[in-house]
Amino acid sequence: MTAAEPLHLLVINWQDRKNPQAGGAEIHLHEIFGRLASRGHRIVLLCSGWKGARRIEEVDGLHVHRVGGRHTFTLRAARYYRRHLSGAKFQLVVEDINKIPLSSPRWVEAPVVALVPHLFGATAFREASPPLAAAVWLAERPLARVYRGVPFQAISESTADDLAARGIPRPSIQVIYPGIEHERYTPDPSGERFPNPTFAYVGRLKRYKGLERVIDATARLRAGGIDARFVVAGKGDHERALRRRAARTPPGTVDFLGFITEDEKVSLLRRAWATVYPSPKEGWGITNIEAAACGTPALASDSPGLRESVSHERSGLLVPHDDPGAWEQAMRRIVTDQALRERLSAGALEFAASFSWDRAAQETEAHLRRSAAT
Repeated sequence: MTAAEPLHLLVINWQDRKNPQAGGAEIHLHEIFGRLASRGHRIVLLCSGWKGARRIEEVDGLHVHRVGGRHTFTLRAARYYRRHLSGAKFQLVVEDINKIPLSSPRWVEAPVVALVPHLFGATAFREASPPLAAAVWLAERPLARVYRGVPFQAISESTADDLAARGIPRPSIQVIYPGIEHERYTPDPSGERFPNPTFAYVGRLKRYKGLERVIDATARLRAGGIDARFVVAGKGDHERALRRRAARTPPGTVDFLGFITEDEKVSLLRRAWATVYPSPKEGWGITNIEAAACGTPALASDSPGLRESVSHERSGLLVPHDDPGAWEQAMRRIVTDQALRERLSAGALEFAASFSWDRAAQETEAHLRRSAAT
């Protein structure tokens, strides 16, 4: 194979970006593999569907096949592959492991590359019921055995370290950081922020995200005479619990925006005094970089993944995850120290400039070509 020849790839992921449950993993997948498709690579995406979804369609240059649903995809993916895709002569299969591993090396013919945003590990017990969390935890345990000899691509050093701790040889793991859309995420030319101190979260509302910490910290700031508020944008199965928590705070402490458009998201990131991400573990933290590109600092847990998407005291502040007082202290610093806000805003812009989807796609292409040549 010459460097100019296109690759024929099967990508396996639980969801595509059109799925109502899609999140950062799906953005990552489409931004990278959509670019590879635009360069002439032939890419089939096997993923789950949802009620009313088309079984086969073209999305971002990817030929998408949908089978099953969110909870049945793991049971139906291998059978669908054998019936409909096994004769396609793929050069590589890329399994995007962002939920339960599908053990694709056991049922596909082509060599496999494993792409890993992050693994849940014990974090699953913070989100799911004990039986479901145990199932996720157990499914991740045989990773090193099932994927022996498979090259891995991780989106952060934290994820690579996690994989190595599970028995994946560290030299077989390539770290390729995600990017952002620099044309979209830019500072507001007017430099205008919300008039009162506003902290923003944009993402799925899941229990393990730890948003209660910020709700409580905002309430304590208000009790101390600071007119702060917390704006929550997104939907998820933890929303009702968060609304109940917010109902115990003074009126105006928390605003729930629900689903917002991309333009509304950019506006919120530009106008917030800082974004927050209080999760105990992530593969990355793309909204931290998007906020940084808007000149907005991020406050994030000093936890795996997030500590790489925030440069402490440069693009934002890293906060001990399990210390509620530390969250209040970090938010208070943002509110009361204008010089700090200005320094972090300038540092955030500089930090974000090094992350691009074009670079991530180029590095991924190079990694896949090396994998196909071995």
